[in-house]
Amino acid sequence: MSLPLLTAGDLRRMGAQAPQPAGGGRCPACGGLDCPGWEALPGGFDAEVLEPVGTLRDPDLYEPTYEEHHPGGTRTWDAAAPIAPRSHPYNRSEAWRCRTCHRAFLRWTEVGGYYREDRIRALDPALVVDA
Repeated sequence: MSLPLLTAGDLRRMGAQAPQPAGGGRCPACGGLDCPGWEALPGGFDAEVLEPVGTLRDPDLYEPTYEEHHPGGTRTWDAAAPIAPRSHPYNRSEAWRCRTCHRAFLRWTEVGGYYREDRIRALDPALVVDA
């Protein structure tokens, strides 16, 4: 299945369209994900409650850049770090949403010498930048 390539505008709309759970509560499906910044996908979390909706990885680029976008001095893992679709690690990510409440997330797989770690971050539309 080929996912559509998403833009910064698509991410803003997707994040803004996710309704807040009634009464300020948590969604029974994805409420266990508290990930304002990049975090490891929690062990035991049922990832089947999430559905893929698009990709940020440009199919025309063989090797996306590893350059990051942090004009305010943030770092990759900071909850306040900008979400810049053409910068690392976003340019290797897919957009997902909860099948129950439609809360939006970004996911990518960090791969090192001897490990593989699935990462997830909640999509905050206020942090999306077109840089």
